[in-house]
Amino acid sequence: MSWFDASVMTKKGVAQGRPGKSHFIGIKDQGTFHYVYGPYAKPVLEVEPGAVVTVETHDAFEGKITSESDRPSEILNFPFLNPQTGPIFVRGAEKGDCLAVRIISIKPRGPQPVGTTCLLPEFGGLVATGQTAMLNAPLPEKVKKVRLDEDGVYWSDTITLPYEPFIGTIGTSPEIEAISSLVPDYYGGNMDLPDVGPGAIIYLPVNIAGALLYLGDCHAIQGDGELCGVAMEMPATVQLQVDLIKGHTIGWPRLETETTIMTIGSARPLEDAARIAYRELVRWIDQETGMGQDEAYMLLTMAGKARLGNMVDPKYTIGTGIAKKYIGL
Repeated sequence: MSWFDASVMTKKGVAQGRPGKSHFIGIKDQGTFHYVYGPYAKPVLEVEPGAVVTVETHDAFEGKITSESDRPSEILNFPFLNPQTGPIFVRGAEKGDCLAVRIISIKPRGPQPVGTTCLLPEFGGLVATGQTAMLNAPLPEKVKKVRLDEDGVYWSDTITLPYEPFIGTIGTSPEIEAISSLVPDYYGGNMDLPDVGPGAIIYLPVNIAGALLYLGDCHAIQGDGELCGVAMEMPATVQLQVDLIKGHTIGWPRLETETTIMTIGSARPLEDAARIAYRELVRWIDQETGMGQDEAYMLLTMAGKARLGNMVDPKYTIGTGIAKKYIGL
């Protein structure tokens, strides 16, 4: 039996881990991409729980940066960044349910060099920004185009980085708000958490009928914090299996892998993101094991792990986790 057979998705999902009908959303099928998470967009696809959906995504710049001589400030129209594919309407989803999304694969798509990273004015973890205003001048703009494939990210003639793909931005619609796809929050969004990659299951709160699942902003690799604000951005082909857990109410995104459970919090300051994530992890451990929140709190003090997603977005993201072996999952 694989770990997936014992996952929360399989044990509690409507489809119980069984793959359903296959669907495809290509660039042409999507048509107009979305730059906000909200309930006002018409779904591009309706699926039953268990559906396997293959999705083509743009990079964070919608492919507009094509060479190292480009100046992003002259090409990009802020805040129209992070184009999102979707939304996908999941039949039967109602407020208070939970969407379970298994990430099967993420493959680079498009002509080489397919990867893009850059320095943008007043954006990043080590420069003055609009929220951290200072008098020093912005760093010069710089674009780096990088060849990559499923065997590696070829940074230079002497440095090859591993191909560690993940979905930078994924989430469900808020109930009433329309929020920029640059923002992470309780519904998911631009979390930039490297754990949201192939083999993982991400659990997202359902806030409206149909859930309305959005995704985009795939990365080939990213260090903790997404330090300069731009990871190795790439257009991608993503395959997902989407299920629904009825009556399974969660406040913030959760993530499960073969070895770990993780909860995800987004806020400013950074310690509030950590507090949200750890609080939700205490609650999840108690929910799954019945050990009690006091015991879970003390256990996490000994065995909890924290992963920095981003420290550059309008809100910062932290994932906190614990090895399943410690809690009998």
